[in-house]
Amino acid sequence: MRGLWNQSTSTVFTRTQTYLRAGLVLICLLSIPQFSYGQVSPDEIKDPQLKALEKTYLKSLIELKRGIGKLQFPFEFFLNRYAGLDPKEQVGADQRGLEFVNFHGRTVLKITGNYNASYSADLLTSNQRTNRVFDEIIAPILRILPTYFSNRDGFNFLGFEISYHVRRRTQGYEYEGRENFVLVMNRSDALGYSALKEGSLKQEALSRSETYLNGKEFVLALGQKDSIDLETRDHTSVNPALLASAQGLIASSKDSRGPDKTGEEAGGYRTLSLGDRAGEGQTGSVPVPAATPTQADVDAMQDKFRSQIDAMAKEGLAKYHFVEYAPPSFVVFQKKIFLQLTLRNPASFDMEGTSIYRRAARSFDLFLAPQLKPILDKIPEDADFAGLDVTVLNDLVSKTAHSSEALEFVAPLKALRRFVNAEITNQELIDQSIVLVNGVRVALNLQQVE
Repeated sequence: MRGLWNQSTSTVFTRTQTYLRAGLVLICLLSIPQFSYGQVSPDEIKDPQLKALEKTYLKSLIELKRGIGKLQFPFEFFLNRYAGLDPKEQVGADQRGLEFVNFHGRTVLKITGNYNASYSADLLTSNQRTNRVFDEIIAPILRILPTYFSNRDGFNFLGFEISYHVRRRTQGYEYEGRENFVLVMNRSDALGYSALKEGSLKQEALSRSETYLNGKEFVLALGQKDSIDLETRDHTSVNPALLASAQGLIASSKDSRGPDKTGEEAGGYRTLSLGDRAGEGQTGSVPVPAATPTQADVDAMQDKFRSQIDAMAKEGLAKYHFVEYAPPSFVVFQKKIFLQLTLRNPASFDMEGTSIYRRAARSFDLFLAPQLKPILDKIPEDADFAGLDVTVLNDLVSKTAHSSEALEFVAPLKALRRFVNAEITNQELIDQSIVLVNGVRVALNLQQVE
C-alpha cells in the first residue's frame, strides 16, 4: 500500500481548483442553516429503530464529527449528507454526514463525504484510486473510531460513502467527473482495523466487507494495481450475509431503493448509494434478484449503440444541454438496462419560493419534455433496452446561498415514444415512470403542484 506513495504526486494529482476565497467561505459558513446539534435530529427520523439509535448515540455522533473535523487530509474533505456534490456546493450543503441508515436489511452507521482530490485515470487504475481514498480518508477515520464507539454498541455495521474526482481523456479532450466509493464493514473489523498489522490481516478485513465502486461490487486489493477478481477470490473469507446481499447489484451511485409496485414497468429495485435517508422512513432492504444484467451485458449494449451514442454526445452539449463530465452511457436499473443521460437545466429556481415538487414539474414540462423527441429520434425503433434514465441538474438560488438539485426521471422507452407521438399525456408518462429528487423517490402530480 505504501508503494503507491512513491509516485510523484505532481504526476498523479491536480489539486481541485479552490472555488471560494477565504472571505467568501466565511460568509457561506455563517449563512448555512443551523441544524440542531449539527447532526440529524432524532425528531426528523420516522423509522423507530433508526430514531432510537440516533437518540442514543447523538452525543457520540457530534463528538465523532468534531474529531473528523480535526483530522488533516491531503486535500479538502467535507462531511455532507449527500455524496457527489461539486466543490462550490459543499460548504453550503447539508453537512450532517453521519447518520444511521438501513442498507441491504442491516442497520449501518454511515459516514458520507466529498473529497476534493482529482486522480488521473490514465495514471491510476480504479483499484489504485480507491486505495488512495481508503488510505487518505477512511483509514484516518477508522483510527479515531474506537474513541467514540465500542463493540458493545447497538449497531453492527459501519459504512463509508466517499465521492471524489477523476480526470479522463476521451475523443481528444479531457474532462473531470466523479467516482463514488462505498465500503461497509462489520463493526468489529472497523473498530479493530487500525490495530491490525499491515498486510494479510488488513486485507482479510476488507475482503470480509462489502465494497462498491460506482454501484458495482468489487474487492479492494491493498497496495496492488488491480482489484481482486470477484470470480476467483476466496469466498470463504467473506461474510456470507454481505456476499448474499451483494450478488447482482450493479447500478449508479445514489441511494438504495427496495421494490416498488408503481415502478413495475421499469423493474424491481435499484442500488443507488449507501442507505436511504433516515428521515424518509425507507427500509432499504434489497432482495437478491433472479437475473440481473451483468457488466458484460452493459458493455455489449454500449458497443451495439456506439454510433448513436457518439452522435448524441457530439451534439449534446449545445443541443440537449448535456453536462461535459457525464457522456451518455448504459446502466442497470431495476434489473433492466437503461440509457443514462445527464442534462443541466439552463433556468434557475428560487430555493425558498418553490417546492421540490414544483421544481420537478417545471423541469419536466418546460425543459426535459421538449428535449425528448430529438433525443428519441437518435434511438432506433427496434432498440432493445428498457428506457431512459435522465438526470436534470437544477441551480437553486436564494438571498444567502447557492446550491443545486438533481431530478431523476426513469421512463420506459415504449411510454416515451407514445408521449412524443402525442398518444399519452405528460402525467400519464410520469405515472409510468420513476421520479427521484436527490436520490429520494417522490410522487409527482404535474397539475396539482402548479
